[in-house]
Amino acid sequence: MKLPTFSGKWLFALMGLLLLAGLGFVVARSGPLAPIRVTVAEVEQGTVAPSLFGIGTVEARRAYLIGPTVAGRVKRVLVDVGDPVRAGQLLAEMDPVDLDQRVSALDAGLARARSAVAVAQALQQDAASKRELAAINARRYTELGAQKFVSQSVVDAKIQEEQSARAALEGAAAALVGARQDIDRLGAERQGLREQRANVRLLAPSDGVVSAREAEPGSTVVAGQAVLRLVDPASLWLRVRFDQGRSEGLAEGLPARIVLRSRPQTALPGKVARVELVGDAITEERIAQVAFDGPPAVVSIGELAEVTLDLPAAAPSPIVSNASLKRLGEQSGVWVIDAGHPRFVAVKAGARGLDGRVQILDGLKDGDEVVVYSERELAATSRVKVVTALAGQKP
Repeated sequence: MKLPTFSGKWLFALMGLLLLAGLGFVVARSGPLAPIRVTVAEVEQGTVAPSLFGIGTVEARRAYLIGPTVAGRVKRVLVDVGDPVRAGQLLAEMDPVDLDQRVSALDAGLARARSAVAVAQALQQDAASKRELAAINARRYTELGAQKFVSQSVVDAKIQEEQSARAALEGAAAALVGARQDIDRLGAERQGLREQRANVRLLAPSDGVVSAREAEPGSTVVAGQAVLRLVDPASLWLRVRFDQGRSEGLAEGLPARIVLRSRPQTALPGKVARVELVGDAITEERIAQVAFDGPPAVVSIGELAEVTLDLPAAAPSPIVSNASLKRLGEQSGVWVIDAGHPRFVAVKAGARGLDGRVQILDGLKDGDEVVVYSERELAATSRVKVVTALAGQKP
């Protein structure tokens, strides 16, 4: 019996069909027409412990710039960087130049002014005596004139003498007042110079530690320029920046966990001491000052720290992963798997936790399956295939 044989034309046709079937299988499984592989998670009821995270810098709440109130030359500096100081301690001294001599000159001027006051007082007493005598004579001659014992010209002369004596008394009184005013003026000038003399002694305004020594003996500094910088180590806090978009709930008094870069394994307790009114418009951050509950024994100003603020726990509600939230046009929502097909659902998100969980206030219910990750952007017409994990993702 002879077996049927295929002609070359039919053989090539069969091979072409097999090739087309394989190509169609590849396109259907891995080409642009293949379903998009996605991972899903079921919406569950739960609570979110919202937290805020920011990076801060250690600063001194109370820092002092110690310098002269007038320009001058530094005479001596008695402390160095790192030295602890007490309030009122002499830290440095400026060259007084001629202040001591000017004070001595004013002392001499005050002594002379007191002598002038004594002279004016004596002159006033003499003028008072002369006025009293002139008044008695004027009254006596007035009576004699009325009795025609003396002429009227003599009476007028005695009255004029009384008026001259009164004017002399008033002049002596004015001179005494002027002499006393000179004492007040010279005393005020002397007090001002003494205060200037005291200002050349740079004293510590508070207990603290010297953080910088800006000038050395012999240096000339202008008014207000710092010779020394002083910080109060008990007033250390952190200037922390938080993302404006995630800063809802930031308020004074919130508890904080502070992790210094020098101590990555230790979390120090603290709290928000102040929320700054002005934020950073360029970096879109809000700024808060976070104080330590107890300042650490060793910490450097300028050191960076990671700060976590614990907000009050949110009410129980549906919870999804932050990776599930997508934007479609102007809406924020999630892709829900409905009968094997994706459907975009707009949602209203609430509190967010640092663990990636997000509270959903509206739009989802328990048991909904939402897409967490997908190979490509989804659309309402996309075909999807649910898998346990995508390439490069842990199952």
